[in-house]
Amino acid sequence: MTPPISAYVVAICVVAFAFDFLNGFHDAANSIATVVSTRVLRPVYAVGWAAAFNFIAAFGFGMHVARTIGKGVVHTEAVNNDVILAALVGAIVWDVLTWYLGLPTSSSHALIGGMAGAAVVQSGFGSLVVWGLVKIGAFIVLSPSIGLLVGYGARQLVSRLFWHTSPRSTAPLFRRLQLVSAALYSLGHGTNDAQKTMGVVTALLFAAGYLGPTFYVPIWVVLTAHAAIALGTLAGGWRIVKTMGMRITKLQPVDGFCAETSAALSLFGASLAGIPVSTTHTITGAIVGVGASRRLSAVRWGVTIGVMWAWVLTIPGSAGIAALTRWLLALLR
Repeated sequence: MTPPISAYVVAICVVAFAFDFLNGFHDAANSIATVVSTRVLRPVYAVGWAAAFNFIAAFGFGMHVARTIGKGVVHTEAVNNDVILAALVGAIVWDVLTWYLGLPTSSSHALIGGMAGAAVVQSGFGSLVVWGLVKIGAFIVLSPSIGLLVGYGARQLVSRLFWHTSPRSTAPLFRRLQLVSAALYSLGHGTNDAQKTMGVVTALLFAAGYLGPTFYVPIWVVLTAHAAIALGTLAGGWRIVKTMGMRITKLQPVDGFCAETSAALSLFGASLAGIPVSTTHTITGAIVGVGASRRLSAVRWGVTIGVMWAWVLTIPGSAGIAALTRWLLALLR
């Protein structure tokens, strides 16, 4: 028998979708920075384009990432309302802090860190799914590396294909192609990132007994998560756009096309494999790879290293905030 709806559970679902909105807001720069910095689209049109494809992503690629987040980070028996709420608070606080500093960190890893930190306070280290966390941790290194290698290779391939033409003569073609690559990247972003909120909400509903004995993602959760991330993208995290699109390396339309296409392919592969990678890490790696394909000095390595330090600190930082929140919730009981 399904238990009656709890106001506390409803409130936590609202917080979860608020995090999803913030995820879109924080990661809007990932979706639009290249297309804005190359002047292919004005910012207001770029966020609308990205938001539309963030929502369209609801209708493809399955629920593999949502299941990983819901069952592959923390054992389901260690999940309760307070753990989910503390995890969301940890992720939200970290996202707001890094947005203010203009750092393109991973909302996904902030959420994963928050879940881990809250669960350890709740049930100890035995509550963690070690293999799941190891896999996610490995992709902190692998996802930007894959993006870098694919971006580097794509830019080299395009250079060879168009070696007989000048950059000015091919610019109109790549300006049009960048609309396609930006759409593909936004599809990949919506597919991977919206599923993380779906996983948290589904874990909450499953732990509360609303889904019965089977872990599945309800359709209303799918549509609400994609709508929230699309609306967040519409709001736009403009502080991070400058870091992504202008400070790491100077981009031309051909560079933006190669970076977005490379990152999109990487995200599609990770989503189908059920790996919750960072879309931020992937697109940053692709931008660095495209810049390095021209010459290593084209990349502002000081900015890049600063961004990478923020990546390393995301999981422990959000875990610490979530652990403190879970401890404070216990004191209020």
